Amino acid sequence: MVFDLKRFSVHDGPGLRTTVFFKGCPLNCWWCHNPEGQAENPELVLRPDRCIGCGACVDACANDAIVRQEGAIVTRREWCTACGACVDVCYPDARVIVGKRMTVDQVMEEIERDVPFYDQSDGGVTISGGEPLAQPEFLNEILRACKQRGLHTALDTCGFAPWADLDGLRSGVDLFLYDLKLMDAERHRECAGVTNEPILDNLQRLSARGHRIVLRVPVIPGVNDDNGNLQQIGHFAAQLPSLERVDLLPYHRIGHDKYRGLGKACTMPDTLPPSDGRMVEVAQTLQSYDLRVTLGG
Repeated sequence: MVFDLKRFSVHDGPGLRTTVFFKGCPLNCWWCHNPEGQAENPELVLRPDRCIGCGACVDACANDAIVRQEGAIVTRREWCTACGACVDVCYPDARVIVGKRMTVDQVMEEIERDVPFYDQSDGGVTISGGEPLAQPEFLNEILRACKQRGLHTALDTCGFAPWADLDGLRSGVDLFLYDLKLMDAERHRECAGVTNEPILDNLQRLSARGHRIVLRVPVIPGVNDDNGNLQQIGHFAAQLPSLERVDLLPYHRIGHDKYRGLGKACTMPDTLPPSDGRMVEVAQTLQSYDLRVTLGG
């Protein structure tokens, strides 16, 4: 299940890359900027600012999930099966289905179109999400296909998965882009929905086996940017023998509009992105642990 495929990405590993976004994630982070990647099934996204009120969607829906009420078009999501019939007739693109099933061959066909750009930029393929490890067999087959083609592979992961799944596919990954958010297990459970114990354990195992790892730390004001958490991250990261660097990613509010389009509530408190000055301070805290730190990815 894939919900997006982006070409010419420059923030998901070295060079120009094609990033394949898997749908489905075991985490439910407050600050998630890709909430359309959380659920494992296809979902309907509404863009009300594009709707012209033509009513074609009302006529197309066989489930009576779309009705007119007091002159407005209302979607009753509890009746919606995400069949896509309303999307097919909505030419302003006010309705979109995110998530579709693809075979390994279909994904590779899309990737193959960009191979000349990889060769010129030392780029490659990045698998992201959602969480790619939520679909381990599909992920493993794509990694194998990429390696057979001689393509550089990067895995953008939160690391929440059984070690057996990660162990079975790690040989196909050239670079791990590994998220690290909070060090306290209970605070992590509160803000992301799961404990961080397997995340930290898997990270240590990968590093001990010599894998190339870039740590990605989102900086979320009021959530994980306190000095206690940053110092714990710095101490932990300094013990990872194969860590290349730490990327600090400033929080942004892109996910808020996406939640509305999905008909879901955003649980993130009303928080502004960190200032440039605060990002520098966070970088300096981590640099004090002799870590190589960059702002952005």
